[in-house]
Amino acid sequence: MSPRAGNAGPHTLAFVESPVQLLNVLEWAHAHAPGVGLTLVVLSPVDPMTRGQLRRMSDLARDEGHQVRWEEARGGPLAPFQTIGGLSGLLRRARRVVLGDPFSRYVQLLLTITRARDLVVVDDGTATMEFVGQLARGERLVRWHRKGGRPGPRDVVFAPVSASARRRLTPGERRHIEIFSSMPMAQTPAGVTVSANTFAWTRTRFGPPRITKGADMVGTSLVETGVVDDGRYLEAVHALARAHGATRYFAHRRESTDKLHRLAAATDLEIVRPELPLELIARRGPIGRTVLSFPSTVVHTLPLALAGTEVRVAVCDIDPAWLTENASPRAQGFLSGVTDTARDVHRLSTTAPTAAPNPVNPVNPVPPASPSDPTGPAPFTATPPSAGLVGPAAS
Repeated sequence: MSPRAGNAGPHTLAFVESPVQLLNVLEWAHAHAPGVGLTLVVLSPVDPMTRGQLRRMSDLARDEGHQVRWEEARGGPLAPFQTIGGLSGLLRRARRVVLGDPFSRYVQLLLTITRARDLVVVDDGTATMEFVGQLARGERLVRWHRKGGRPGPRDVVFAPVSASARRRLTPGERRHIEIFSSMPMAQTPAGVTVSANTFAWTRTRFGPPRITKGADMVGTSLVETGVVDDGRYLEAVHALARAHGATRYFAHRRESTDKLHRLAAATDLEIVRPELPLELIARRGPIGRTVLSFPSTVVHTLPLALAGTEVRVAVCDIDPAWLTENASPRAQGFLSGVTDTARDVHRLSTTAPTAAPNPVNPVNPVPPASPSDPTGPAPFTATPPSAGLVGPAAS
């Protein structure tokens, strides 16, 4: 156990479902509870890429002296009942609960059990901006990319739990709420404490990185969430890579394998599947002198993680023509706000052509690879850049 962390115990209990959430719990612990270990519960998803990153992040958390409890929270129809039953004792004893996704139905259900008077919400990407606004306005908790309209049957059934979670996330005489975030806050709920996540732990444990002369690109899951048209997205990536000389594309953990195969064939970009959150990958290096991105969390977090380096983060806006018919009416405004509020980034104009893309492949007629087509494009890189971890967190 690291001497920095002291004795881990049940008094502070953290719940995470993604690598970024886990990273931000480590940042919060470094900033607000130095020398005090916590119990970190991983509510594991089923996605292999996310699970792999969570395994690596769990190792880093153990290196910091925290206890990690891995829960197969989605491992079958009985898994939720077994998980909640096994955690009920810890929840009732915890004095402080740290959580990464207040929109998660799993987390909302767990909040109905806890008696903790201190609740801390750490960043789960740009969704934190929407959560803070909804909490300030007293609205029900709904993810920004979900299409507007009447709630579905599952929403109706779960509504009492969601309403209870929102009440527990509202400060009162006997309840303290803290938001630990690197995101800008247009509205701050009355009585909520907001503290800044400066990525001090990341900068302390990793880097400084070796900086290359070229440009790197950061992928998004906007296609997978139904916000941006697949063909338009590939056109935009191709245009950006060509205009700025990008050579690597850091894939989002939720990007589909089929899309990445087509992207690699169309653009000649090296597709990299990071094994850690991009903030850590960039900080340990090597990283391009310019990092290209669409509106996403990294336009806020990378400038902080790479503070003191010469890396420039540049963001390309989402053209309204790229949105799908299923995109939420709030999507364009929200994505524009992500860019508008970003600090220390360079804004790029829309570079992709506006002509309707080829539905098979908008840039290159080479068909996507598939298991039944061994002659398809060469597979993309499935490992991170060749650079070992730097500092005491190395493993």
